[in-house]
Amino acid sequence: MSNRKLSYKGLLADDGQDTILLTTKKGEVGYRITKYEIMPHNYGGANGEHMVQIWKEEQSSIGGEIDFSDNRLLGAGVISNSTSGSTYPSLGTVIFGNEIVNQDIYITHVDKGGTAACNYYLELEVIKLDESQAMVATLKDIRNNS
Repeated sequence: MSNRKLSYKGLLADDGQDTILLTTKKGEVGYRITKYEIMPHNYGGANGEHMVQIWKEEQSSIGGEIDFSDNRLLGAGVISNSTSGSTYPSLGTVIFGNEIVNQDIYITHVDKGGTAACNYYLELEVIKLDESQAMVATLKDIRNNS
């Protein structure tokens, strides 16, 4: 099962959040992010400074900061978009690739330069976990959310 991939895509409004449902009853399936990309919804048609983050837990508020020391963060990406033809988008995405999760994940978006939407694309590697690995992954998630 470890070579199987799942892909998710979506369009997030400014201050939006999507839930990727991954939780199983026993937690016996794990997931690792292998690909993460973002792209403005209205390329060249709206100014925007998009920040899209992937989280281990639902966010009660969507902020404008990226903190790599936050152990709940699985990935982050930023991209700028301009109506000016002379300004090209800057792009950067980071995945913390060794993280294996067996619970739902959450994707948030904030546009610091306006109110435009942003697309995301995510690929996850499916990993079969034995009972002890499932317990460790679940306990790690519980500890991170406390």
